[in-house]
Amino acid sequence: MYEQISHTLLNDILNRIKPEISEQDLRHFYTRLGANFYGIHLLFQRLYGDRDDFDQQAQKLVETMATQYINRPDRLRQLDLAREKDYNWFLHQQWTGMALYCKGFAGTLKGLQERLHYFQELGVNMVHVMPILLCPEGSSDGGYAVSDFREINPEVGTLEDVGQLAKEMKERDILLVLDVVVNHTSNKHYWANCARAGDKKYQDYYYTFENRNVPDMFEQSMPEIFPETSPGNFTWDEEMGRWVMTVFNDFQWDLNYSNPAVFIEMLNIILFWANQGADILRLDAVAFLWKKIGSTCQNEREAHLILQLLKDCCQVTAPGVVFIAEAIVAPVEVIKYFGEDAVIAKECEIAYNATFMALLWDAVATKNARLLNQGIKNLPVKLERATWLNYVRCHDDIGLGFDDRDILLCDYQPAHHRQFLVDYFTGKFEDSYARGLPFGQNAKTGDTRISGSLASLAGLDYALETGDKEMIDDSVKLILLLHGMIMSFGGIPLLYYGDEIGTLNDDTYRDDPYKKGDTRWVHRPSIDWDKADQRNIPGTVEYEIFSALKRMIAVRKEMDAFADFNNRELIEVENPHLFVFGRYHLQKPNEKVLVVANFSNRPKSLNIGELGSWGAQYRQFVDVYSGECPDVFKNNLVIPGFTFYWLCER
Repeated sequence: MYEQISHTLLNDILNRIKPEISEQDLRHFYTRLGANFYGIHLLFQRLYGDRDDFDQQAQKLVETMATQYINRPDRLRQLDLAREKDYNWFLHQQWTGMALYCKGFAGTLKGLQERLHYFQELGVNMVHVMPILLCPEGSSDGGYAVSDFREINPEVGTLEDVGQLAKEMKERDILLVLDVVVNHTSNKHYWANCARAGDKKYQDYYYTFENRNVPDMFEQSMPEIFPETSPGNFTWDEEMGRWVMTVFNDFQWDLNYSNPAVFIEMLNIILFWANQGADILRLDAVAFLWKKIGSTCQNEREAHLILQLLKDCCQVTAPGVVFIAEAIVAPVEVIKYFGEDAVIAKECEIAYNATFMALLWDAVATKNARLLNQGIKNLPVKLERATWLNYVRCHDDIGLGFDDRDILLCDYQPAHHRQFLVDYFTGKFEDSYARGLPFGQNAKTGDTRISGSLASLAGLDYALETGDKEMIDDSVKLILLLHGMIMSFGGIPLLYYGDEIGTLNDDTYRDDPYKKGDTRWVHRPSIDWDKADQRNIPGTVEYEIFSALKRMIAVRKEMDAFADFNNRELIEVENPHLFVFGRYHLQKPNEKVLVVANFSNRPKSLNIGELGSWGAQYRQFVDVYSGECPDVFKNNLVIPGFTFYWLCER
């Protein structure tokens, strides 16, 4: 869009641009910069327009984008051009992801490269390698307390190893997902060390204060993230002689995005990792980017402006790269991280569907789909050219952030129901065989979250110990049921490493002094590859889960209706144990898939008459996942316990 003020500034910037930039062939860069600069200027001015050095900061911003474009390898520039043409590439049903810790999965980046065949065997073609950057030993927060944004943890490899991994993954058509921790740094980062030494420039990279006056004003409205291990939101640094904002842990210093130098530094880092071959960048803790006294310092309007600006700038330099918003917040808030007041995503193209994940676990505990159906009804419709990451487990805990109104509509009392869920998944409830652990218990609010591997939460630990074949079968069916939901709901299914072979809780974290206080390490395993090899031995649990997921992924890739174009319809039925929804093809009305899930351990029925148009043309259903026709008795579809169907008309 042409607009005089921004156009004049852009002319001035290009007239002043460094010779080492202007002498390069920047045809595609200039085309994209011209197309995006009105939006870039508008956002940059809203955030930083009251500063005397605005023009100089804008100059630095453009030169940063141009420098990283020059550094971008030609093969990635060609990929950018291809993805600009196929702009819906990440919405296709062909993608299935897996998130993993490199060290726990394969030891090193080279080891991960040697295991790429494993993903292809399963059908996974998007791999999220969780943080691999340099962190201080003992205060790394699982890799999210970064002390150098460009240096790899030597225990897993080198920057050259990342390049080799990315290159081979592209040859195998596997997407690489990497993290950029945008909200904070380690207190051992170079910037923090300079701030600690008294450098005012770097003290302004963080929120630091001489006394408690301003911190105490913030604390009146800010919640505590880790009340057990890191109460409060500020930490006194003795060497600096100042209080510093530390929302997550006392060793993680929050970055001050009201300083444009911080924004430009972090943009430079994002583009650096885009140039290392990342197809997708996961932006960590985006809900916390802007701090404002009198607020919770989460989900502020300016945080969205920052993300919009990052997206616009990335589209100029590396338009083939998309963003994941790591924002584990209420549905009404998470939808905004796709972009507000927009038709297509203009912040992050992908967001975690934490609500769906938590609702699935509620259905597991209650063995009914009442809250699941109610919660999905209130899940806002996402924007076009945006999609969900649907997952069952991840490296983090399970939060129970359901809307209280939804809980009440299901005739539950919110506090009692959440306590029931905690008791159920920690094995305190009489009829539960789950072996989860509590995490983040807050004595002030009563809030508790849950840790544990998928298999252990599904009761597989207990079933294997007792040798009860029926219980083992039920646990496996439950694991597959949950995956059947994330594979068909709409979005990118994201498996968590180890779940594909039924990995149980790993209690060895209790022997590590740096980990024993954090129960989340119970579900961050080191893969036992001897155990994983049992995936090839019929009759083993590993074989049952792995082979079923392999089939599930293969079938999903063949179903065009599973692509994510807001083509899902929730179908409310009388049986409270059932979760039913339809997927359809926007251009081909006859291509439909009816998804039916039974969260009870007992068979349940569904009257086909309740399906409306989805059952009106019924002749005979076939379950495309199993290839078999389900039982129908007197116009009632029969669904066995812990079973799901992907039904098409035969």
